[in-house]
Amino acid sequence: MPRYTVHVRGEWLAVPCQDAQLTVGWLGREAVRRYIKNKPDNGGFTSVDDAHFLVRRCKGLGLLDNEDRLEVALENNEFVEVVIEGDAMSPDFIPSQPEGVYLYSKYREPEKYIELDGDRLTTEDLVNLGKGRYKIKLTPTAEKRVQKSREVIDSIIKEKTVVYGITTGFGKFARTVIPINKLQELQVNLVRSHSSGVGKPLSPERCRMLLALRINVLAKGYSGISLETLKQVIEMFNASCLPYVPEKGTVGASGDLAPLSHLALGLVGEGKMWSPKSGWADAKYVLEAHGLKPVILKPKEGLALINGTQMITSLGCEAVERASAIARQADIVAALTLEVLKGTTKAFDTDIHALRPHRGQIEVAFRFRSLLDSDHHPSEIAESHRFCDRVQDAYTLRCCPQVHGVVNDTIAFVKNIITTELNSATDNPMVFANRGETVSGGNFHGEYPAKTLFQALDYLAIGIHELAAISERRIERLCNPSLSELPAFLVAEGGLNSGFMIAHCTAAALVSENKALCHPSSVDSLSTSAATEDHVSMGGWAARKALRVIEHVEQVLAIELLAACQGIEFLRPLKTTTPLEKVYDLVRSVVRPWIKDRFMAPDIEAAHRLLLEQKVWEVAAPYIEKYRMEHIPESRPLSPTAFSLQFLHKKSTKIPESEDL
Repeated sequence: MPRYTVHVRGEWLAVPCQDAQLTVGWLGREAVRRYIKNKPDNGGFTSVDDAHFLVRRCKGLGLLDNEDRLEVALENNEFVEVVIEGDAMSPDFIPSQPEGVYLYSKYREPEKYIELDGDRLTTEDLVNLGKGRYKIKLTPTAEKRVQKSREVIDSIIKEKTVVYGITTGFGKFARTVIPINKLQELQVNLVRSHSSGVGKPLSPERCRMLLALRINVLAKGYSGISLETLKQVIEMFNASCLPYVPEKGTVGASGDLAPLSHLALGLVGEGKMWSPKSGWADAKYVLEAHGLKPVILKPKEGLALINGTQMITSLGCEAVERASAIARQADIVAALTLEVLKGTTKAFDTDIHALRPHRGQIEVAFRFRSLLDSDHHPSEIAESHRFCDRVQDAYTLRCCPQVHGVVNDTIAFVKNIITTELNSATDNPMVFANRGETVSGGNFHGEYPAKTLFQALDYLAIGIHELAAISERRIERLCNPSLSELPAFLVAEGGLNSGFMIAHCTAAALVSENKALCHPSSVDSLSTSAATEDHVSMGGWAARKALRVIEHVEQVLAIELLAACQGIEFLRPLKTTTPLEKVYDLVRSVVRPWIKDRFMAPDIEAAHRLLLEQKVWEVAAPYIEKYRMEHIPESRPLSPTAFSLQFLHKKSTKIPESEDL
């Protein structure tokens, strides 16, 4: 018998249908009838006939024709909303596609699995899990560890031992012993009361990362969760049933209690949940639609689900991966700008950088050489000014290896901390099966991912900001005719056309905003939980702030990329080097040249998308690596940066053998 889940003015209702020949209008009336029946005041209606409504799908918000038969218009278990005439929108309606989740319109259930054991998860793995490219399963070793850990908890319950969070209250209530018959209620109450976050929900990608990372930590076998419960959680992840997790509310004290509690709330069938099949709906209905049952928490399991730094760490993981991607591509964009401004490549000489051998600096200088070497990739633009009297360029061009290089080193430093945190046990108390006991500690504290050495995530934000700061100055040089020898603001008929005038202003605004965002959040601490948590990390805000800074960096570099390509138009018919011509062709495949002024925002977004999807890197990388093979002896060990690049390119675009590289 078909069944539909219907949203009416904030209420979710399961409506069975015995005859699929019935119409969409019937479904709407039946849902309104059930809604009225549940309301003491009949919802303000005298009868169902008083309600005039529209019916639309929750996913995509497409309107349905009331005369269409259900068997034609809807699939079994589909989620729809009834909008009452006069209501602008149901008061608590959440759009089915969360903000910015363009990828999920193309979501396909993955076929491949990643095995988790709590020890070997990488930042790349977690980002791919967030994008829905893999399902999860546990290794046999992890399953055994989880089972042994649970046996310790069961023994504590059986022996009525007093242990924090298992047979006692939490925080200030740590000395309050809870009766055995109330232990399950204790765990549910913990999850409900701690679900107090505010703000927009995490996107499905970020929620998947959060859930996957929590599974990885539980797989270590120090949390005391049962294997049965953990497998239920994995089933929900694999079905892409993702709880509503507000982004604000963590101080990074006992980990990320508020967001992880919202995560757990959905797993127990309460609160809101999202899946590609349902859009947003009540969690219990989403789970039913996927044939899943809510988790019934056993003693300690609520605490096991919510105690840890996974919000800080998962967002930090995304930040590190996006920072790595934009840092690589910043070198390509800057090299293109140098060509347009007819700069010299002398500042990238190997011997200069050997005298100051920072890994990042050496690697960036190498990339510039690989992209700009006119002997290797003949450049007509470079040849046109070979005998000019310019001795050296401005810092924004000449010092790219030093400025971009330290950003690369910063990212490597932070990535090391984040990778360690990905595979760390962050619960309290810890369950040590080999000792047969639990031990209370402070691994839940967000200090490491938030602050270590120089506030890792704040450090990342400060470091990556420099890419935007120097990029904005290069945009100024491209737009300023006294510095570029190009038309003002890179457009013909200046005055009639304004060209890149305000695009540069946008870049300046983003850089200025980043300066405020780069103030370290992790220098702050506020005492919480009646002074029990009297020193907190504020790591959650550090992670969210770093992501915002990175997005601004991407957007500034997108503007520089467009400006540099536009500059090339005024140097034609001369051509730049082969790899940079490939970058130019890529940009022109989505953005045409500016002959006269036009709506510019979509073009900036298109260029931003190229950087976000690493398309710029993909077209240039084969040439960089071919150059590496020809110019670096095999006996010389690769730096970690170079090694990761080499590994990436084994999976990226194949080098075009037919071209003269």
